[in-house]
Amino acid sequence: MSDTEIHKGLNGVVVDETTVSKVDAASNSLLYRGYPVQQLAGHVPFEDVVQLLWRGELPSDGERAEFLRSERGARALDPHVRAAVDSLPRSAHPMDVLRTAISAIGAHDSEPASPTPDQTYERALRVLAQTPAVIAYDQRRRRGQEPLESRDDLGYSANFLWLVFGEEPDPADVHAFDVSMTLYAEHSFNASTFTARVIASTLSDLHSALVGAVGALRGPLHGGANEMALALLDEIHDADRVDAWLGEALAQKRTLMGFGHRVYKNGDSRVPTMEEALGRLLEARPGSESDRLGELYEALQRGVLERKNLKPNVDYPSGLAYHLLGFDTPVFTPLFVAARIAGWTAHVVEQRSANALIRPLSEYVGEPYREVEVTTVDA
Repeated sequence: MSDTEIHKGLNGVVVDETTVSKVDAASNSLLYRGYPVQQLAGHVPFEDVVQLLWRGELPSDGERAEFLRSERGARALDPHVRAAVDSLPRSAHPMDVLRTAISAIGAHDSEPASPTPDQTYERALRVLAQTPAVIAYDQRRRRGQEPLESRDDLGYSANFLWLVFGEEPDPADVHAFDVSMTLYAEHSFNASTFTARVIASTLSDLHSALVGAVGALRGPLHGGANEMALALLDEIHDADRVDAWLGEALAQKRTLMGFGHRVYKNGDSRVPTMEEALGRLLEARPGSESDRLGELYEALQRGVLERKNLKPNVDYPSGLAYHLLGFDTPVFTPLFVAARIAGWTAHVVEQRSANALIRPLSEYVGEPYREVEVTTVDA
């Protein structure tokens, strides 16, 4: 056995510095450039949060106007991207579709060899603006619906809902969705962000870093948890089945997706904000189905806390919120991508600003040195 200390999953290893975000233990808050995310979500529009993450400060009125003009002008989905989506089977997971679409966008939007931060942000803005159109186009084609065109009279979140559902979005729906976008926009050196930084450290292009990050986010232990959290609610179905279901699940040592977090020790600080938005969605949809879902949500949360002392992470309320908004469950993780493009881009720019190739070591524990036995074969 080796004496080398192994940090599985890089647990506890500090690999670099960042000014983008921090989980602040003192306030139990996720900070974006110093601002608590719960103070941003629902009070500052998602577009302003993107600018905060990219530029380090909330925008002035003039900066906001210019960003909105640029983002709304870049929303149209190019025909070659639609063709790339159409080439994929409708059975493909929406994350596979989005991964392919971002690659297609990048193939037609190559960056210079040594891009400046401004050039990187310009390309990221086009990906950010077109991602809602990709997600909407894919969900609508699966449902046999015609695609819709973006509207430049609507903000990012309102336009997103319009593209998917083709109806004037309700203000409560827009609010809840915008809150979720802000809460998902950034989260320090998580798996997908670290993947993006590793790729950026090789001096590869932005789109490659984003595509790699999408691949990392696809896993159920990362972004896919919001899909799996909704699947748990579907499986249990009624609040009065929670106790029996939990007993069986824990006996089988099943992972309870949507609960617990590797970083937060006192509960995910994003949850109360997302639960407040979820509560508004439930109130706006009175009836037996909403009552059933609300009661089930609370019963499972209470049961997991009592039996496992685990609190929910943000995937638990966001999964139910996306369901109430009308999104198909496999689309939940692409919605996560739409938000996290903001954080990934900030980290790509930061990585490039003081780059060092990320190349960790490993401890070899295989066969020791040995030689090939050469056998002479007679002619």
